[in-house]
Amino acid sequence: MSNRNCPSRVAAELAKKRAASCWQTLAQETRGQEIAEAALVLPIVFMVLIGIFWFGQAFRIYGTLAQAARVAAQAAANPVCTTCAAGNLPGQNAYAAIQNTFAAAHLDPTKLHQPTTTPNLKSCVNGAAVPCDGSPANVCVQEAVQLSSTAGTTAAGVCGVSVTFQYPYQFWFPGTSLNKQLLQLPGAAEARSEDH
Repeated sequence: MSNRNCPSRVAAELAKKRAASCWQTLAQETRGQEIAEAALVLPIVFMVLIGIFWFGQAFRIYGTLAQAARVAAQAAANPVCTTCAAGNLPGQNAYAAIQNTFAAAHLDPTKLHQPTTTPNLKSCVNGAAVPCDGSPANVCVQEAVQLSSTAGTTAAGVCGVSVTFQYPYQFWFPGTSLNKQLLQLPGAAEARSEDH
């Protein structure tokens, strides 16, 4: 009986040696290693590229908002034209400047809205709080506000105009807490009033 089992035992040992040899060969092979590494790294690289794109877009829009606010504050600070058609108010001048800046940057000015908290600025005439001008409903223009004061003296500070607004921006960043997150990017600027 032992003679009969001998060939099967030899065959079993040969099968074990072949299986071990096969596993050693597979363990030493590196042909599939690049695919496995790429499968691990590519999603991370893809997420980084998406992040760079969306944060870049947010930065571009924020720069446009800052430029639009500066131009709007300068337009509102200019004296109202006495020979122009009726309705040429500082708030309307500011909103027209914002629209022109937004058109150049391909942004939608109808998405603008007033800031959630109105800037607490004082009047340079009587020191009272200055509310937002209501002429552009989605932009806060505050006229005749005190921009700076000379500390320790009785002299009044510099009079000017303040323009503030917000613009919505939505991230698309899957797999993170920023995905479909709506941010309100601010735009704010002040300009000294000009007397001609």
